[in-house]
Amino acid sequence: MSKDPKSLIRIARENGDDHIAEPLDLGQRVRELRKEKEWTLEQAARQAGLARSTLSKIENGQMSPTYDALKKLAVGLEISVPQLFTPPQQEKVNGRMAVTRNGEGQSHATATYEHELLAENLTRKKMLPYRARVRARSMDEFDGWVRHDGEEFLYVLTGVVRLYTEFYEPVDMRRGDSAYYDSTMGHNVISISDEDAMILWVTSLG
Repeated sequence: MSKDPKSLIRIARENGDDHIAEPLDLGQRVRELRKEKEWTLEQAARQAGLARSTLSKIENGQMSPTYDALKKLAVGLEISVPQLFTPPQQEKVNGRMAVTRNGEGQSHATATYEHELLAENLTRKKMLPYRARVRARSMDEFDGWVRHDGEEFLYVLTGVVRLYTEFYEPVDMRRGDSAYYDSTMGHNVISISDEDAMILWVTSLG
């Protein structure tokens, strides 16, 4: 396993957390999204900054939109581009729950961290929670910055850590302190207490 959470995210996705949607009719999907907002063609086209005729052709499958048009559509419909290609969930799952007893998470040790995956048996998660023992004591122990898609929440359980980020000054954090950051920004954590610090990390899988 590599020295950063990217591999944890890969593990989660290999275990079925990254659901790949079946191909769908883009025009029909755009029409459904427009109707959900109760917009006419004119209203939706105006919101997206497209000609009414262009939107009509897209909805009727008469033209394949450029990526620029897709971005305009997504902004106009107030969604992300990937959501244009994601079919609506027909069966919304409610009441899911996973309990991980203390010490029963799936362990993955590295030279800098010892990770314990939580809620590991729950598939199609939108977040990846894990507890980590921070072994690193210096930035020199890392192969550069850790970066990966999504956002991340860090909460210090025990000890004292120093959070390094690409665009901010290092921050010392102790028990009860937390940080929420864009994980595409380079980041690393070291322990500056005598003992290995323990932290809770929650990473988005979106």
